[in-house]
Amino acid sequence: MIFKAVRDGRPYPDHGLTLRDWATVPPRSVRLDQLVTTKRVLELDKLLADDSTFFGDLFPHVVAWQGTLYLEDGLHRALRAALQQRTSINVRVYSPPATASHPVGAAGPGTAG
Repeated sequence: MIFKAVRDGRPYPDHGLTLRDWATVPPRSVRLDQLVTTKRVLELDKLLADDSTFFGDLFPHVVAWQGTLYLEDGLHRALRAALQQRTSINVRVYSPPATASHPVGAAGPGTAG
């Protein structure tokens, strides 16, 4: 099994982070089998594209929510890593405050871990 589970949708509240906010979260290595996807559909053309990260973040975005790591953005990069026989990938992991339903983006990245 490549991923821990496959979901359709995010079980956590909207965190409101912008790409600039995500850029302040330092990347770290995470095993692919610890990730739960938030998308069930894969677009093959994006998987095969050479420039798939040209306009976005180099690192996939993961939200740590209630003890689970949810792959919010970067499914194609994670799957590409698996196809290359890699068991882990460098991602940005954001841990939203457990009590906040809509944390402010500027305050959020400092809680990454």
